[in-house]
Amino acid sequence: MSDRNSKEQHKRNKRRTWVMLLAIVAGIFVYAYGFQATDVDLGEIEDEQRQTSLFRVLRAIARPDLFERDVEQVAVSAEVYVPCGDTPAAPPDTSGPHLILTPSCGDPNTEIEVRGVGFDPGATGPLAFIPPSGVSLGVGEFEVAEDGTFTQTVVLKDRPDEEVQYVRATARLEVGSLHFTQTARDTFDRALETIFMALLATTLGTAFAIPLSFLASRNLMRSIKSPMVSISLGIIALPIGLYAGIWVARLARRAADPLLDNAWFDLIGIAVLGAAIWYLMKLLFPEEEAEERPGPSQRIYRGLLALITAFAFVTAVYLLADLLATAGHALEDTNTWFRKANPSAVPSTGAGAFHFLAAFVYLLGDMLRISTPVLTAVAGLGVFAQFGAMFGRFIVTRVPDVMDKALRYVTSALAGAVVAIALGQAIDWLYQLDDPMKTVWVPAAVGAVLGMLLAFTSRQADQVSTGLTIYYLSRTVFNAMRSIEPLVMAIIFVIWVGIGPFAGALALSLHTMAALAKLYSEQVESISHGPIEAVQATGANRLQTIVYAVVPQIVPPYISFTLYRWDINVRMSTVIGFVGGGGLGLLLKQNVDLLNYRAASAQMLAIAIIVAAMDYLSARLRERLV
Repeated sequence: MSDRNSKEQHKRNKRRTWVMLLAIVAGIFVYAYGFQATDVDLGEIEDEQRQTSLFRVLRAIARPDLFERDVEQVAVSAEVYVPCGDTPAAPPDTSGPHLILTPSCGDPNTEIEVRGVGFDPGATGPLAFIPPSGVSLGVGEFEVAEDGTFTQTVVLKDRPDEEVQYVRATARLEVGSLHFTQTARDTFDRALETIFMALLATTLGTAFAIPLSFLASRNLMRSIKSPMVSISLGIIALPIGLYAGIWVARLARRAADPLLDNAWFDLIGIAVLGAAIWYLMKLLFPEEEAEERPGPSQRIYRGLLALITAFAFVTAVYLLADLLATAGHALEDTNTWFRKANPSAVPSTGAGAFHFLAAFVYLLGDMLRISTPVLTAVAGLGVFAQFGAMFGRFIVTRVPDVMDKALRYVTSALAGAVVAIALGQAIDWLYQLDDPMKTVWVPAAVGAVLGMLLAFTSRQADQVSTGLTIYYLSRTVFNAMRSIEPLVMAIIFVIWVGIGPFAGALALSLHTMAALAKLYSEQVESISHGPIEAVQATGANRLQTIVYAVVPQIVPPYISFTLYRWDINVRMSTVIGFVGGGGLGLLLKQNVDLLNYRAASAQMLAIAIIVAAMDYLSARLRERLV
């Protein structure tokens, strides 16, 4: 028995040895191909020219262009003939700094001695050969000794000409105390731009990610179910809600037009509309609700009140947008008056005390004006979809089974057609097919058939899991958005809004929204279900459940994720600047392209300081808040 065990052990050891040898051979082949694919060439490392270039770049990076002194510059020229001719060179003016050439003429590529006299001690600079064309050709460098002289041997350029040519010495002397260079000032401005670009992107992305994260939380969406008719009518109502929202926005804009461009009219209009909205809200939501269920006439009455309230609210928003724009112009006028009255108060920038505030107020008004039609259309989508779903539930509970089955087929077919037509219109917009048969009628027919098949597969008593459908759609959208790098998004936004930090902020906001929505939703999925069940046992609706049972459990991790994302956005903002997204990255790319490595070193140093500072700050904030 022991001999058999020893033989089996020997076979296993032998097998392991062969497996190990095969793994080593396979690894050698893999890495051999990897070296070939990555074009590894150690001969390039030993190339003297490349080593010289590397050392020059490293020395430049080690001396960031942050401080400088003022420079006094003196350029002195002396005549020279190449080759020698009958005309002698003019003698130098010895009343000030001058050059003495020995000899003052010569054949091309011959050496002459250049002696400088009367220069400031310690001055340095280049020596240049100036042909008749006026092009400056460098021939050497010099440094003035303590006695104000220097001697340098140079080679005459191969530019023979009968006309007089020159050797020029440009002496530069640093004077005064150290001060920041223009590169340092530009770097500081771009550093602030980078920090606030990341801050705005994080704020905007978080504002959208928080509500969207609940849609991508499986534990909250799993229990949401609706009848097939309710879902279908909600989908059918979507285009109606879209056009209704656009119509309300246009009508409100026309109603506000007579009052625009006048701040007093804006204020009066906002006050009147605010009072009307307050009164209408009291009618819509009375303090003492009737115990009996409202009848059809009362529901129509409340619907009309809600429509009038929405119209008054949108009109007030347009007036507020115009008021903010007018206030921004007034602040800018105050800023102009301040600059004229106190020119010495802002000698360097001329920005004035209210410049950035005026721009901010004006932009708020502009943002309201641009976003109001979009938000109104989105609100119309949501309201009409909800109304359609509620109407579907109302019908399902009041019609016979046979009619309910027929209604499911009809509404499902119409809903499928609506979805297919929407997809067809999107494809038509992208690819410009301009063929209604391919983008409207064929998609509508296919969508209707698919809708009827979906209705056929669901039984009458079935409740379709609309919550899980929304969950999977949300997750798919977030994953798709996260898969696109902010660098690519920045390229698109640069085309849309132009080169600058605004494009970078938009790109980072979009990626931040997708990333935080995923992190937030995963945190919601990991919460304790005890508080949710306790709140639901009191009869709380879904919104109350989220507010009182979910939110208290997710506030600390939400803060932690948000601070961490701000840290990430600071790092990313330096990268998207390479495609025009603004910030330090844009300045760094410009200096690298110009081979100005001392200036690039200043930007790299600023990036390192910002990242380290943000890491320390976010860590301290997490300690205090989480």
